[in-house]
Amino acid sequence: MKTSILSPSFLALILLSGCASAPAAIDEHSEFEATLHAPYRAPDAARPDARTFTLTFDYPNARRAQRVDWRLELINPLGRVVRRWQDSTPMTHGPVAVPVAWSGLDAGKLAAGIYQVRLRAGSRDADEQAPSADVHEQSWQIEIGPAQAPATPQFAPLPVGRGTLQAAPATGALPYTVYLGNLHSQTNHSDGGAELDNCKGAQDPLTAKYGPDTAFAYAHKHGLDILVASEHNHMYDGSDGSNANADPAAAIGLYRKGLQTAAAYSAANPGFLALYGMEWGVINKGGHVNIFNSDQLLGWEKNGKGELLADVATPRSDYAALYTLMRERGWIGQFNHPSTSGQFAIDGQALGYTKDGDEAMALCEVANSTAFSTNDRESETRRSNYEAACNKLLEAGFHVAFSTNQDNHCANWGTAYSNRTGILVPNGTALGRDSFVEAVRARRVFATMDKGSQLVLTANGRLMGERFTNSGPLTLVANFASTTGKQVAAVAIMEGVPGRGGMVAQLSSEATTTFTPAPGAHFYYAKVTQADGNVLWSAPVWVTQTP
Repeated sequence: MKTSILSPSFLALILLSGCASAPAAIDEHSEFEATLHAPYRAPDAARPDARTFTLTFDYPNARRAQRVDWRLELINPLGRVVRRWQDSTPMTHGPVAVPVAWSGLDAGKLAAGIYQVRLRAGSRDADEQAPSADVHEQSWQIEIGPAQAPATPQFAPLPVGRGTLQAAPATGALPYTVYLGNLHSQTNHSDGGAELDNCKGAQDPLTAKYGPDTAFAYAHKHGLDILVASEHNHMYDGSDGSNANADPAAAIGLYRKGLQTAAAYSAANPGFLALYGMEWGVINKGGHVNIFNSDQLLGWEKNGKGELLADVATPRSDYAALYTLMRERGWIGQFNHPSTSGQFAIDGQALGYTKDGDEAMALCEVANSTAFSTNDRESETRRSNYEAACNKLLEAGFHVAFSTNQDNHCANWGTAYSNRTGILVPNGTALGRDSFVEAVRARRVFATMDKGSQLVLTANGRLMGERFTNSGPLTLVANFASTTGKQVAAVAIMEGVPGRGGMVAQLSSEATTTFTPAPGAHFYYAKVTQADGNVLWSAPVWVTQTP
């Protein structure tokens, strides 16, 4: 391990970006993965601020031995790098965990505050010298301190669907009930559904033990209010590529069966919503999009007779055409585990914007637990952060709210970690596909790494997700509540400009912030870090300020 100046070749690695090549369906997840576990607080009171960061690298189904070039940086509240580690780590069979121990000191004790730990890592074939073009970035906050906790407004938790809080909403409370869901998972209708003791990654399509019926019952039993089985749209032929002998009726029939299974389970279990949809697209020169409410299977693959193995033809990786179709049909979608470059391209522009896409795409995954976790105790430490990519989508002009899911491929639907997507449904309205779609379309959504905590942003009394015109001062309030007594360690009010294509920046570290925006269009969202390190993200509000 080194702490020296970065080499020119590694600097080149950092400047390049792209997606790993994945020509076959089994390679949907044959791509480099890098996660960072950064303990928010030092675990040993006798060694203030000392901790060990854990870097985990994996490359499922890699055809050759790999080498990971990585850099880890500690960044102070002013944005200055105060500590740097770098190394090159071999990776041959399975995940590799790299511990990076830090004493908590750097040229003396650091000033108290909230610091950022940032990992940048790229993988290359072990015998190659050229830097990788597939660079992943992860970033989490830690406390050096103790830091001063911000004041937060009093906010009674909103009623929850089936959780421990059953009291009536407080007088004057927002008229919504929170339903907690995992909006991204797979079963044996594509490449998921493997038993935990035999789940090593993505499964061969349609071969694992468990299907949507088992998944819905499992999530229901373990306290979720919503589970979405989002199956890869191009695996309904049961192959890793295109099956020349596939029967279109069988592929379409399997999708219909999934829809029927979800509808029947929801009908038999009021208060739980089983949803069945698809994860459209490929990773290589593409990007994955969840479509939540389509009753038709979309695809591009054909059998040897030239028959489409889907209901509706959608050209592979043509996101502009997909967005137009989604808008026309009233379908809503989610950007799944987005990368900052190389994905969702329109006219060669990554994360490219269209008006149809803005209408159809409602959510962006901001953080996930690893897709191949076999943890069923909600304690998975391998987690990925996609806030940078979601911010680029917001700056491109997309009106997306944040979600956090688990992308389960093993039989642990919703139990790998405590993260959930919170959906706000009006009190008195039953949870169902229609009320779910309406709430997501309105962006009444928050993302939380702690299923017992809530975050609702208001702007001059208007609810997150809204778009409105304002004149004069604007008061933003980050309303945080915990049903389990968790405390707030840090608040960040973030600001950006839709369509600018620039950088989202922190506006304030106060939970209640009053100011007068500059004339023009803006978006704002709140991010809260708990004292245990778990993070929550509100949906944005979009404000057009007039003089």
